[in-house]
Amino acid sequence: MSEKQLRVILALGTTQTLAWASSYYLPAILANPIAQDLGISPTLFFAAFSGALVISGLLGPRVGRQIDRVGGRQVLSISNVTFAIGLALLGSAHSSAMLIVAWLFLGFGMGLGLYDAAFGALGRIFGDKARRAITGITLMAGFASTIGWPLSAWGLEHIGWRNTCYVWAIAHLVIGLPLNLFCLPRVERRVVAAEAGAKPHIPIDRAMVLLAIAFAAAWAVTGAMAAHLPRILESMGATTVQAVAAGAFIGPAQVLARIVEASLLSRSHPLLSCRLACAAHPVGALIIAVIGGPAAIVFAIFHGAGNGILTIARGTVPLAIFGPHNYGYRLGLLGAPARVAQAMAPLAFSLLIDDLGGYVLVVSSGLSLLALLALCLLKVTRFQPHQPGHA
Repeated sequence: MSEKQLRVILALGTTQTLAWASSYYLPAILANPIAQDLGISPTLFFAAFSGALVISGLLGPRVGRQIDRVGGRQVLSISNVTFAIGLALLGSAHSSAMLIVAWLFLGFGMGLGLYDAAFGALGRIFGDKARRAITGITLMAGFASTIGWPLSAWGLEHIGWRNTCYVWAIAHLVIGLPLNLFCLPRVERRVVAAEAGAKPHIPIDRAMVLLAIAFAAAWAVTGAMAAHLPRILESMGATTVQAVAAGAFIGPAQVLARIVEASLLSRSHPLLSCRLACAAHPVGALIIAVIGGPAAIVFAIFHGAGNGILTIARGTVPLAIFGPHNYGYRLGLLGAPARVAQAMAPLAFSLLIDDLGGYVLVVSSGLSLLALLALCLLKVTRFQPHQPGHA
């Protein structure tokens, strides 16, 4: 690994950890105290959060086109400022209207600054050699919840939720912004069709449709489990202690799976890793269905491992199949339905759990198997870089 690649991985890994910890993982700790203090229901808070995820998904293609043109340095730096504004507004909120405005800014920040944008930036910097860098930043950012949840909880207890939001906002300006601005290299500006406002031509062919289906189904499961895992495990017979302990294993399982992918599976096509990842959740669901609550940790490990590899695959599979040309825009197109599905899943699964209890794992396993089927229908092709002298 070159010095340049290591510097970029360390910088983006740090800024991605900060971005995820202060946005996607924030509601798990602060939703209830904020809702209670503002006199609103937690449902309204999570509705605003879901709206932010939808905004980030819809923004993805436009952000991807911008990264394809000028690289990720400017876009990711702007995301830090946007995150800081959103978090400062959240800390200052005294009404539901201001809460919604805060999550509007945070939605823009997530669209500008989470994995799809970071992957697009790596594609512009390293081209078709970006797979190792993508794995590297996901290894670091895999600890976002492990780091973010305790820090937000400590802040809530010692300085209150408002000051906690302010501290996260300051972190974006004094840590995230300098790292993105000064550690990411400048890339040559590309003159593309989008320069005049037109969209690059990316055919929505069979491969694109199958990948979009696979990612949307997989991320619906991710969104549902992130919101309801303890409740589901308790419905399967786990005690509260077992459910909480199981949740603690998800982060380490994600990171361990990414290490395995980066070592043992690094020479294989990333489609193989992605297919194995989609099978992990149903296997874990089958184990807990047979054994019951005591297998909660086993289920969490399987789910976490699959989710960890799927995060990498979201960046590496399109790169391996289609190559780095218009890579950011392609990630935005593929990521939009996945972000929307991820945003809608918590509410949908909440209603399903009321009727099905732990049997909701049949639904989540069905979605995972749908993703696996879509990936199996994809041909294992590998992008071949253009060779001089060849058409």
